[in-house]
Amino acid sequence: MKWHHVQDNWAAFYEAIIDRWPDADEAELDEIDGDQRAFITYIAELTEQEPADARDEIRDWLTGELPSDVVMDPRHDDQSIRLSGKYLPEGEDESDDDARYGDGE
Repeated sequence: MKWHHVQDNWAAFYEAIIDRWPDADEAELDEIDGDQRAFITYIAELTEQEPADARDEIRDWLTGELPSDVVMDPRHDDQSIRLSGKYLPEGEDESDDDARYGDGE
């Protein structure tokens, strides 16, 4: 995932952040509000490591899955539906009812 996923859906990532860094505090996360530099600084302080090491740790964390709250976000769904259009046969629209094409069962 990219940082913009985190930034745009900051509160949805709280559980994932606390799972990864159990000492993280929700009040502190509220203050960070998706700011990447502030988050790196916070994780560096929280884990008592250099900011570069914290940045690497966060980069590794970003390779994980999107939280379900983000995946279920209608903005994300709409984008996924639009992208699915490239897999549809000619003449079928990504928003069309599947029953019209005999594949809705």
